[in-house]
Amino acid sequence: MPIHIARRLTEAASRVILGKEHAVRLALACILARGHLLIEDIPGVGKTTLAHVLAHLLGLRFQRIQFTSDMLPADILGVSVFDQRAASFRFHPGPVFAQLVLADEINRATPKAQSALLEAMEERQISAEGQTWALPEPFFVIATQNPADQIGTFALPESQLDRFLMRLSLGYPDRAAERALLAGEDRRTLLDGLNAVLQPGELDALFAAARAVAVSERLLDYLQALLTESRRGVAFALGLSPRAGLGLLAAARAWALLAGRDHVLPEDVQAVLPAVAGHRLRPADDTPLPPDALVRRLIEAVALP
Repeated sequence: MPIHIARRLTEAASRVILGKEHAVRLALACILARGHLLIEDIPGVGKTTLAHVLAHLLGLRFQRIQFTSDMLPADILGVSVFDQRAASFRFHPGPVFAQLVLADEINRATPKAQSALLEAMEERQISAEGQTWALPEPFFVIATQNPADQIGTFALPESQLDRFLMRLSLGYPDRAAERALLAGEDRRTLLDGLNAVLQPGELDALFAAARAVAVSERLLDYLQALLTESRRGVAFALGLSPRAGLGLLAAARAWALLAGRDHVLPEDVQAVLPAVAGHRLRPADDTPLPPDALVRRLIEAVALP
């Protein structure tokens, strides 16, 4: 059953990423909703480890790209090299040709390098040297980024942020989780011994199960009311796009599946809303509010069905 597979994934990931069960579930919901994930936090709290864990457990072909300020788009997409025997240029695919791509510290690269992922994330293909190549299926990008106030970072533009279905922050572990982390095995050792939870075809079954989670008309009314409220211009300068609305619905379905239900509740929408909307909303008065406060403002403005 898909729900049993989903629970095994959550439990296995939580054994490596300690004390972050909610963030792990959100990350899995993002994957089941066929979305890309952005993890923003200070260095050293497990952002990269979470990406490695998901790749291992899901049995996906994995590539890590370390973003730096001197990176070029060709370092991501690939480059054509002249083949003397064939007397022609041959395209050598870059690291983006994987099922799960970790764009590590994406905001350390310039906007020119960042933009190399735009087509890949939206169209699941890349264009280079006058040709188009399809990327493997399924295809996911998990990007990590350092806080914007740290030295050597370039802010992601709204068009790039909107390609990410969710943005998460792991934060520091609580006291019990940190004690277990200090007294336990090295995370690299645990990763090396981590086996895939899914058999071939089971991930596709989870995708189908998430899409099949029922959504009532009243639930759609509630979701649409949230979208409308975000666009009124009273509290928010930049509202949620139709792409964000579709992503919110897909994420709520995936969250309901992970909870063992075959239908979406308003609580499912509220559970994923901070991760889906937090990086898309902008306050109308330019007051510096954290994403969670912006989302609470939106939730409080819309009555439950």
